[in-house]
Amino acid sequence: MNRPLVQSPDGVTLVGGGPVSRAELALCLRYAPKILAADGGADRVLAAGHCPEAVVGDFDSISAAARAAIPVGRQFVIAEQATTDFDKALRSVEAPFVLAAGFTGARVDHGLAVLNALVRHADRCCVLVGARDVVFHAPARLDLSLRAGDRLSLFPMAPVTGQSEGLEWPIGGIGFAPDGMIGTSNRVVAGRVVLAMDGPGMLVILPRGRLAAAIRALRPEWRGPAG
Repeated sequence: MNRPLVQSPDGVTLVGGGPVSRAELALCLRYAPKILAADGGADRVLAAGHCPEAVVGDFDSISAAARAAIPVGRQFVIAEQATTDFDKALRSVEAPFVLAAGFTGARVDHGLAVLNALVRHADRCCVLVGARDVVFHAPARLDLSLRAGDRLSLFPMAPVTGQSEGLEWPIGGIGFAPDGMIGTSNRVVAGRVVLAMDGPGMLVILPRGRLAAAIRALRPEWRGPAG
């Protein structure tokens, strides 16, 4: 499958089968109004009173009731088992950014697979939205507008180094690695934080309340929702 199943000039909300509150979904839809469901995420979307633009996955977890409620033309089975439903869905989107809800807070192995996909598909601008945090892959340069005292964590999925401005503990000169030094629980000390990474592999974790700041940093042309 090469063609995108969901296209949007704005953001797209991608919903998985893990826990997702109505507040999380409403927040995502405020910024990314089109919905794509990954397999069993279709049940979550329907339960919240919405119908997805499309459902993608191997369809091993979507309910029969959800399949009956969603038009057949919106259901896309991708049977291969080499990738996860999150991976399949992320590859199916053509949009400035994706907000992914329902992919954190469930099984640890599923969560790790999602983080792996964020790094492998670094060309896809995707932000994971959870109950307390947002997570995204750091581009080569990131310019964030935050508040002093905000938590900012860095977690490497590959060996990587970088530079920073605006953090209590600067990252310059540190060799990060998933089995070595990590950068969790750093703290913002200025209204502007700049990160420059020497390569791919670094995940950025912010409080959920900084979702809009994350989108603006990743997509500076974004002006936010109308109204």
